[in-house]
Amino acid sequence: MEQMAAGYKNVSTAAGELDLGFARLDVDRAARTGDPEVVFGAGKTPEQVVGAMRALTLAHPDRLVLATRLSDEAKKLCRTELSGVEVDDIGRTATLGRPGPSRGRVAVVCAGTADLPVLRECAATVTVFGSYADEIVDVGVAGLHRLLAQRDRIAACDVVVAVAGMEAALPSVLGGLVGVPLIAVPTSVGYGWHLDGLTAWLATLNSCAPGVLSVNVDNGFGAGVAAARIARNAGRPAE
Repeated sequence: MEQMAAGYKNVSTAAGELDLGFARLDVDRAARTGDPEVVFGAGKTPEQVVGAMRALTLAHPDRLVLATRLSDEAKKLCRTELSGVEVDDIGRTATLGRPGPSRGRVAVVCAGTADLPVLRECAATVTVFGSYADEIVDVGVAGLHRLLAQRDRIAACDVVVAVAGMEAALPSVLGGLVGVPLIAVPTSVGYGWHLDGLTAWLATLNSCAPGVLSVNVDNGFGAGVAAARIARNAGRPAE
């Protein structure tokens, strides 16, 4: 880890840890859980985001490293300072490094275009955490025929993540159409007094379709981690 510390000021190393001064990176997390630490960009300066991503990439040269919830300034600095970085403006994510082997497939489905930021965050997370993300967009229940047209494609995946705001009916409907693990992501999208996603969250918790699990509002990252871990243990390589 001394090599990883090179180029950083006021850096100390300890077993399983790289202290950059502004962050104590858990470089042993991949060995414990199978996945490296992820950089949560909210509240960090652009320089801190870049520094953490660079250090994690050095610590895990055979893996992709992910940063989420990036500000416009952080995205701009990532593009300038990190060679080979992939930045998603819609999902507010950045990935850096070498993709590892991919196992399993996750259908990441969203009800409307307004849900795309959460869907893209989820899809990036699924990819980094070692599975294939099949993005299926704008199939909300207001046009049920659009969802039914994608039923076979969704059912062919190992896990489904259903992203929806407003009354969040999509996860319940999908729960009655497919028999694979289904994770609901309520979003803070909606008209009027939707309580910043509380209405959608309560709807997913109270789904009458069996087998629907829910994460917190707008938590595409959390859903992506869980979905990828389930899918990659399903036992079949992604195509």
